[in-house]
Amino acid sequence: MQTQALVSYLDQLLEVALYQDYAPNGLQVEGKVDIRRIVTGVTASQALIEAAIAQQADAILVHHGYFWKNEPAQIVGFKQRRIKALLQHDINLLAYHLPLDDHAELGNNAQLAKLWGLTVTERSGLVCCADLAEPLTVEDFYQKVSDSLEREPLWLKGGPAQLRRIAWCSGGAQGYVDRALALGADLYLSGEVSEQNCHFAVENGMHYFAAGHHATERLGVKALGEHLQQVFDLEVQFIDIANPV
Repeated sequence: MQTQALVSYLDQLLEVALYQDYAPNGLQVEGKVDIRRIVTGVTASQALIEAAIAQQADAILVHHGYFWKNEPAQIVGFKQRRIKALLQHDINLLAYHLPLDDHAELGNNAQLAKLWGLTVTERSGLVCCADLAEPLTVEDFYQKVSDSLEREPLWLKGGPAQLRRIAWCSGGAQGYVDRALALGADLYLSGEVSEQNCHFAVENGMHYFAAGHHATERLGVKALGEHLQQVFDLEVQFIDIANPV
């Protein structure tokens, strides 16, 4: 498959034109014209690039790519080493950030809902909310999140013992906690947490789970890669570079 055809398909599928993002979505580093083998991962780290080189990949597809707003523009240090490795091996780098968080089927938030058996009943921006058919103890939901993501979230205790309404947003979405409160959630889950979130949750009678930025954003890019493998004649491999954050 030609690179530009793949980029055009993904841009349309993920509706990138709808988002004002912190980094460019789509093709970030151009490599070979034809793509047959793709490695997917959360972040375009040096470790993922080296793994893709070992797999003789033609492209790397990630959630966290390069060229973020407000970062130094110079291509030096680790940025130079990453881009040099891509160019030396003629590997395309494709990255989709907010569009991949938000996609109704393949996005991180949608995949988390599928993982936990939740149905989105309301949204506020990127924040999703689900009404539970039957109340669930907060301990049971904590165990479900721990088991499914293979890590124990940081639990800020402030809400009721029984959960009836859960809100979530993957990644560094701690700044959206006020949206969860406005949605009437008993619990808000994001990837990361900030100091002030503890007081906000406790004083507003809401639990907060910080379940890991990396852990909550593995599913979207993995699902997107599997979608491409089904639709096109492509070899796609998800490689999980461990990250405790």
